[in-house]
Amino acid sequence: MTVTIDDIRSAQTLIRPSVVRTPFELSETLSAMMGVQLYLKFENQQFTASFKERGALHRLLGLSEAERSRGVIAMSAGNHAQALAYHGRRLGIPTTIVMPRTTPNSKVEQTRAHGAEVILHGSQFDETRAFTKELAEERKLTLVHPYDDPAVIAGQGTLALEILASGSHIDTLLVPIGGGGLISGVAVAAKALQPSIQIVGVQSDRYPAAHDAFHGLAPTDVTNHDTVADGIAVKSPGALTIDLIRRYVDDIVLVSEDDIEQAIFVLAEIEKTVVEGAGAAGVAAAMRHKAKYQSKRVGTILCGGNIDMMTLSSVLQRGMVRSHRLVRLEVEVPDIPGALGQVTQLIGELHSNIMEISHQRAFDASSARAAIVNMVLQLRGEEEADQVLAALRARGFDARFVG
Repeated sequence: MTVTIDDIRSAQTLIRPSVVRTPFELSETLSAMMGVQLYLKFENQQFTASFKERGALHRLLGLSEAERSRGVIAMSAGNHAQALAYHGRRLGIPTTIVMPRTTPNSKVEQTRAHGAEVILHGSQFDETRAFTKELAEERKLTLVHPYDDPAVIAGQGTLALEILASGSHIDTLLVPIGGGGLISGVAVAAKALQPSIQIVGVQSDRYPAAHDAFHGLAPTDVTNHDTVADGIAVKSPGALTIDLIRRYVDDIVLVSEDDIEQAIFVLAEIEKTVVEGAGAAGVAAAMRHKAKYQSKRVGTILCGGNIDMMTLSSVLQRGMVRSHRLVRLEVEVPDIPGALGQVTQLIGELHSNIMEISHQRAFDASSARAAIVNMVLQLRGEEEADQVLAALRARGFDARFVG
């Protein structure tokens, strides 16, 4: 099996009426920050906030009447589940989604809201996958693989047709990789239309299966790491996708958790757009490897926006810490009346906002006649943080920032 440019063009014709032709636009601010002409494909603006609609819809449209009437099944705890459920309901095709029991309830309810039957089974990937296959055979349902399927890959490849039709003339396209369906389709289409374009995959360094296979490295022993990029937390690419990756992709790079979190943060702050970890991976690579792409025209795909609100809140708070807009300050003060007031008054005079404060005597003070004040301050950045520290020390206080 393989996928060709003709397959992708046919997929575009079929799905065009029912998916959003998302913007592909230059980010002037991010470009100035990085020294790279950075273009963003906003797939987080699809109805279910993910590119997965393209491949899922194309696979559904290729079913026979008998297959449609019996229905489809998939194992997914994320965007593939929602995409299949949404378009299945729209086309009148019964949809069953099997999810691990550990799937967050928000994802379960979002998938059910699109009309799918959701079955929770198993706590490990292999257990859930085996059950899904057995249930498909038992109920005579069509199993729709999230990435290792030619029709799904062709649907994802329609992204590249839109990007190259935009007139942006990009040199390099950074594409997140999980199982490899997205980059496979995109690479086939892009190389057929613009052979000189560089297709670079991006993986989390916690789940580097495609990277290791592509570079001929021994497989990394991946345990179930926590990651903000759960959409690309795949332990192995598909048999079809890895073949297409080897044939059409020029390179695969890795990014860290910190890189991905920072990319989510800057996209929210600068582009005012919410992306999940997988959706931020391309921007993370552009930031981490910016020296490699200096003065080039680089595109990337914000492939999804389905991030848990608690995770997003944590990422934004951590981003504020990285940029020194939230800092933890520890000050030793004499244990006498008015000393704490002097510290807080000085901080107020510097127009810094105290978010939290605690005051204790038993731990860490240099003497029994001293106390430690711990504060979380809201500042404007590193310059103001240095000013606060200098002002406190100038008044004779032992002050320091703590991690």
